[in-house]
Amino acid sequence: MNSFTVFPAIDLRGGQVVRLIQGDPGKKTIYSNNPEEIVLRWLEAGATWIHVVNLDGAFGDHDQTNLAALNKIVSLTADFNIQFGGGLRSISDIKRILELGVHRVVLGTIALDPRFSLSKIIKMYGSERIVVGIDARDDRVRIKGWTETTNVDPITLGRDLYDEGVRNVVYTNISKDGMGSGVDIQASKKLADKTGLSVVASGGVATINDVKAVREAGLSGVIIGRALYEGQIDLHEALTC
Repeated sequence: MNSFTVFPAIDLRGGQVVRLIQGDPGKKTIYSNNPEEIVLRWLEAGATWIHVVNLDGAFGDHDQTNLAALNKIVSLTADFNIQFGGGLRSISDIKRILELGVHRVVLGTIALDPRFSLSKIIKMYGSERIVVGIDARDDRVRIKGWTETTNVDPITLGRDLYDEGVRNVVYTNISKDGMGSGVDIQASKKLADKTGLSVVASGGVATINDVKAVREAGLSGVIIGRALYEGQIDLHEALTC
């Protein structure tokens, strides 16, 4: 991704558009029962990418409601791109989602599984279609919907991913997510500088100044969730600032 991209986020739980605080399913705010309507709202504002997360899949729930919602989103129009993550645990999962019409998948837990070959899937689909989500708290990567802590730090993981052929990651400081306390610019930029990866920052975006700060830091993009839904940021302004 050569230019700065703003990704409005649509987090799905039980087919509803929600936001969680720090990834806690017990701290959920429901914003809409109609994901397609939300997508159309963001497209009308000028979005060219939508970041969709299957929260149920990330937590290990195999309910198909969110995938049915994704299918409807994909069928809306060909005038935008979808980045999708959550619950992708195998090559067949990845293949199914990409063949559905999703443009990029974000891999999480599976990226740390030694039985899974990232280099193989990247050779199959290309590095622009395979993104890895690096989700961390207290400098340790978390997996399985942020419920399990590993012994791996983000920089070490990032370097290993780069060696596997990964070129794009989404970095989330979990302690910032859903809090509206500002993006962790320092950690996001450090990850990019130390690994050579293109980093999309996620978590904590609260104002248009946060968006500008991510852009000025030289990062490749930013994901905005709660601030859009609660009117703290105008998406059109974020896309053009």
